[in-house]
Amino acid sequence: MEQTTPLASLLEVAGATPADDRANADNTTTSKPEVTAGTEPKQAATSLRRPGTRTQALLGVKVYGCGAYAPSNVVTNEVLRDRFGFDPEWIVQRTGITERRWVNPGEATSDLSTEAARRAIEAAGISPEEIDLVIVGTLSPDHSFPSTACLVQDRLGLEAGAFDLQAGCSGFMYTMTTAAQFVANGTARYALAIGADVCSKFLNMSDQKSAPLFGDGAGAVVIGPGDPHQGLICYQLGADGAGGSFIHRPACGSRNVVTPEELTKGNQYLQMDGRNVFKWAVRTVTESVELMLNKTGMSVHDISLFLFHQANMRIIDAVAEQVGIPHEKMINNLSRYGNTSAASIPLVLDEAMQANRIRTGDTVLMCGFGTGLTWGTGLIRW
Repeated sequence: MEQTTPLASLLEVAGATPADDRANADNTTTSKPEVTAGTEPKQAATSLRRPGTRTQALLGVKVYGCGAYAPSNVVTNEVLRDRFGFDPEWIVQRTGITERRWVNPGEATSDLSTEAARRAIEAAGISPEEIDLVIVGTLSPDHSFPSTACLVQDRLGLEAGAFDLQAGCSGFMYTMTTAAQFVANGTARYALAIGADVCSKFLNMSDQKSAPLFGDGAGAVVIGPGDPHQGLICYQLGADGAGGSFIHRPACGSRNVVTPEELTKGNQYLQMDGRNVFKWAVRTVTESVELMLNKTGMSVHDISLFLFHQANMRIIDAVAEQVGIPHEKMINNLSRYGNTSAASIPLVLDEAMQANRIRTGDTVLMCGFGTGLTWGTGLIRW
């Protein structure tokens, strides 16, 4: 079992001190970014918003089955050292990652999504004909259009509506709660919620601080009707676009189309401000998790399992320290998969299901966070 590192040390490693973090956290106002035609909006210089206190509940739904899939191509830190000159020891110390999966030639997000969905449907024990809706949470679709969800719907032979949802590393939480809304209001009998990303396709391998962090994968759940006490007993979806430049891909959109100039600048690749992401994530996840507990009157001891977005073990350890979460109440697979963005929570959820760590009546707290900036936290009664 990994030892928890003191928060002060974690913040120092990220280039911040606890005093810096408190000073930033105390400032809750954000100025509006200026936008000039043909330019990228300037990000606000002031602190980001706090998670706030607004939450919702959505009962009468449940997870019928879960499935996950990761590519067969295992990329170890040593492979990155040999190919790109990365430092394996630095990667482990700063992130906790020892290996990740990257797609094989010819594989794309829809391929991973389809296999994860097939496994989820099989685990759910329902007929594919009963699925009315497919939602894929992804920031790496096969194409700008059509949606990846439409490709998955076709390959599974489903008679269902289908659309993509883009909320970055919070994508699965946004996707799952959206799918649950359709089931709860009776417009879908069963909904397929997928979180999938192929981050390896837009990594800058000369950026040794971000490229080793990310992996590829997919996970899916089948949502259907449940008992009145089952479902999301409390959840929060949040966003703060003032921090959009903390994790972004400057080109490949309608503001900056792909041109030789953009390619020369490397703007087709992911760019990340690791220090600010770390500080924001620790504060936001901690406060959102504590909000779930306060709103429901529960304590850490009442929660059966905590499943966090697998971004960085230093972030997860810092949150666990502040909230007081015992390590035996968590499952982490970051060391083997890296940060798989929208796929990370369903990947770790599938491991929990396979290990029989979740049973009917258990309470499971899940939290995703990342680019947008976005976060999604849900306390689910199984």
